[in-house]
Amino acid sequence: MRCLIVHNPRSGFGSDAVFAFERELVHAGDECVLRVLGEDCDNEQVLEDAESFDVVVISGGDGTVSNLLYTLRGRGVDTCVFPSGTANLLFANIGNSPEPAALARACRWANVASCDLGEATWSVDGTSFTRGFSIMAGTGFDAELMSAAAPNKRAMGEAAYFMAALSDPNPRVVHYVIEVDDVTHECDGIACLVANNAMIQLDMEIVPGCTMDDGQLDVIVLEVSRTAELIRPLLSGLLDPKGKLGRPTLETFRGASISITASEPIPMQVDGEVIAQSVTHWDANVLAGVNNLIVDGLSRYAPESPRTNPKHPVPAELAFPE
Repeated sequence: MRCLIVHNPRSGFGSDAVFAFERELVHAGDECVLRVLGEDCDNEQVLEDAESFDVVVISGGDGTVSNLLYTLRGRGVDTCVFPSGTANLLFANIGNSPEPAALARACRWANVASCDLGEATWSVDGTSFTRGFSIMAGTGFDAELMSAAAPNKRAMGEAAYFMAALSDPNPRVVHYVIEVDDVTHECDGIACLVANNAMIQLDMEIVPGCTMDDGQLDVIVLEVSRTAELIRPLLSGLLDPKGKLGRPTLETFRGASISITASEPIPMQVDGEVIAQSVTHWDANVLAGVNNLIVDGLSRYAPESPRTNPKHPVPAELAFPE
């Protein structure tokens, strides 16, 4: 098996575990090519020969993973997400076993799921920008939260987000005009998010039934005016992680094509990275089934009829298990 590992060493606490994963493959006789991302890498160049490998492994945080998955969209490359970031929300949503040996085995078997990406488009000073997202993009309080948490994220991990939330008890309320598949909705809230996946921190599903294989995106408006009012949906999430009883103070919509206009300029984040400080309008569209993600038997996206033999078996002369 030829395996390309693209690794961001600045992602988070677990960034060294990818080398244990690499050793699992090399010990079994596989060819591994490791490319370490610098600060100004060209993703197109890094992945220009991706189709020449049997498996591409993306090792990094959610921002790194989303950017590289967007580069690989529609190319039919079997891709394994390796959790090397702080939150690793995409990996949590996929649901694979996190052990390096288990992920190496999943690559060898190469059961895959066709998964969606979101695509966000916005403008700043007349210049248009486009970026893919695997978890969610949003404007308002969530982007302000990401910006406030950034200096402490590496040292504090996920706790940095909660500390940032507590530091802003009265976030600004914005009026949103939201078009979902040509149907218009109007809401007031502190943030408007568009999600491709449901699970956020603490294993809570912010929107029940939101999956990345349904060809749709979910819009979430936080209809509160004070940070303290988020305690109610937070407690609801802790007591009911799957959201079977709904989510109080959250207004949700679902569709494939979304347009959002805010009453005033507000910051915007994509998969946890603040990409603009002053956005009033942005669009989000689903890119259905554009990534082939490797899944194991623990994943919610595991195929109903998995392979009965590994796609990339260990050579017979090597005494290593499949």
